Amino acid sequence: MNSEKYIGLDVHQATISVAVMDSTGKLVMESILETKAATILQFFAGLRGTLSVTFEKGELTDR
Repeated sequence: MNSEKYIGLDVHQATISVAVMDSTGKLVMESILETKAATILQFFAGLRGTLSVTFEKGELTDR
């Protein structure tokens, strides 16, 4: 079994939308996280296998 996972992060000021896909392209998890280091680290610590991570590119503005 291939344990590779692909993780997309859409980063916003207060939250991060996360999608995790397996090596076949099947969506295996979706989540919304606080934009805090401890929360992000805890999320990644719960995942197993080879992880490939992509961050959404965009502007962060103060509102």
